[in-house]
Amino acid sequence: MADLVIDQAVPVREGETLDRERLETYLDEHLENQGGSLLIEQFPSGFSNLTYLLTIGDEQLVLRRPPFGNEVKSAHDMSREYRVLSSLSKVYPPAPRPLLFCDDPSIIGDHFYVMERRHGVVLRGPDAPDLLRNNEQMVRRLCESFIDNLATLHTLDYKATGLGDLGRPEGYVERQVTGWAGRYDNARTDDHPEMEELSNWLLANQPADGTPALIHNDYKYDNLMLDAQEMTRIVAVLDWEMATIGDPLMDLGTTLAYWIEPSDPEGLHFRAFGPTMLPGSMSREELASRYFEKTGLATDRLHFYCGYGLFKLAVIIQQIYARYVRGHTRDPRFADLSTTVEHLARRGVQVIHDDNLP
Repeated sequence: MADLVIDQAVPVREGETLDRERLETYLDEHLENQGGSLLIEQFPSGFSNLTYLLTIGDEQLVLRRPPFGNEVKSAHDMSREYRVLSSLSKVYPPAPRPLLFCDDPSIIGDHFYVMERRHGVVLRGPDAPDLLRNNEQMVRRLCESFIDNLATLHTLDYKATGLGDLGRPEGYVERQVTGWAGRYDNARTDDHPEMEELSNWLLANQPADGTPALIHNDYKYDNLMLDAQEMTRIVAVLDWEMATIGDPLMDLGTTLAYWIEPSDPEGLHFRAFGPTMLPGSMSREELASRYFEKTGLATDRLHFYCGYGLFKLAVIIQQIYARYVRGHTRDPRFADLSTTVEHLARRGVQVIHDDNLP
C-alpha cells in the first residue's frame, strides 16, 4: 500500500553535489527576480541524467545535468534537450518550459539547463497510491491517457514546431539497431548470450523506416507527472534527453518494453518502471491496439519493435551498470543491474521468436 505523495526531492547523494556558491552566482546573473539563498536538493529517481530541485526564496526550479563520470556524451546532450523543450512547450502542454541553458562547465562541472517546476505525482516502481490500487476503472482510464498522450505526440506536426531538423528520419531504424548494438559492445561487463542472440536477430531483420514523427524515446510511467486531484490527467512529460525525429513504432516498442505484466518473469516485477500490473491495467496488446487506432498506423512486425525496445532498455541498464562497475557512481541501486539485463534479454529472445507476443 502507498499514500499519495507529490514528487519530492531529498538531500543530494554523495558524489553528486553541485558547487552551490558558483551556481548561486550564475543564477543571480542570468535569471530575473531571484532573491534569497540557494538550497539544492535532488530528485532520487532516474538512472541517467541527474535532476535537482533548486529553491531560491519562494521560487522553485529544476536543474538537469549529465551524470558524473559520463562516457556517452551524445546521450546526455543538455543543449539538445533544452532546444526540444523550448519549441515543444509552446504546442504540447505536457512539456515543461525551460528557462536557462549553461554550456560553461566551470559552474557545476558540466553543461546544464534550468526549467520550471511542475507539481504532481510520479508513479515509480511497482507500488501505487491507494487511490489507484483500489479503483480499477481509474487505472483503466489512466492507461488510456498514457497511450493516448503518446499518440498525440506522434501525430504532432513536428515541422511546424521548428524541430524538423532535430533528427534524420531516413535510415533511422538501421542507425538505432546498429547504434545500440555498438553501445552494448562498449559497455560489456558480464557475459549475456541472449543479448548476443537478440542483437544479431535485430540486425538481420530490420523493417523499412516508417512515417517519421517527433518521438520521446523513453516514454514510461515514471517519466510522467500526474495531477494529484485527477490522477488520469498528465500534467508533465519529463526527461526529453533522447527525443528526436524518427520512426514512431520504435518509440512504441520502447514504451511496451517498459510495460511489465503479471505473466512476465518475476525478476522484472520489482524493476517495473511504474505500477503497470495493477488490476484494471491494459495489457501490452491492448495498448498497442489503442495506439494504432489513435494514430492510424499499422504494422505486422510488432514483435520486431518490441524486441528492439527490450534490447535498447537492456543496453541502457548495462551502460548504467558499467558506470557502477568502473567506479564512476556509488549509487547502491545499480549494484545488481546485471541481473535485470539478463531478464530483459531473455524476454526479448522470447518476443522475437513469437510474432504473436507484443
